[in-house]
Amino acid sequence: MALYENTLIARPDISSQQIESLSEQFQEIVRDNGGQVAKTEYWGLRSLTYKIKKNRKGHYLHMQLDAPAEAIHEMERNMRISEDVMRYLTIKVNSLDPEPSAAMMGKSSKESKEKIETEGTDETGKGVQKTETLEASPDTPSEDDIDDKDVNIDTESN
Repeated sequence: MALYENTLIARPDISSQQIESLSEQFQEIVRDNGGQVAKTEYWGLRSLTYKIKKNRKGHYLHMQLDAPAEAIHEMERNMRISEDVMRYLTIKVNSLDPEPSAAMMGKSSKESKEKIETEGTDETGKGVQKTETLEASPDTPSEDDIDDKDVNIDTESN
């Protein structure tokens, strides 16, 4: 069987119970067609980049699947029929990641600081993991430091 990841966006006006039942419905379709669901993540109600079917928000649901192609086709057919699903995307992957997805990890990274983790060895040969926090240097001007006089905008039309 092949490995897939599926993400869907559901209408914002449905309840969390309806989201759970929608998730169970699609998981059952996969199981009935000989596949299995490795992981399901509910990413929450998020803002959309652009309007989809006159909505600015949507419930995001992500699933990792180990299923034959027929199961995926049947699940996608049901997603097209469902009025609650605004968009979906299914991709084939080489391996399933047991770690939480980047969207789940991104909820804690809303700070302005960026962390970089590096792995290496210390003098004794033991494995070490270092975390560095990067901040803007004091020499870098912020938006507040830039005057309108510093910006040249050509407003003349030819």
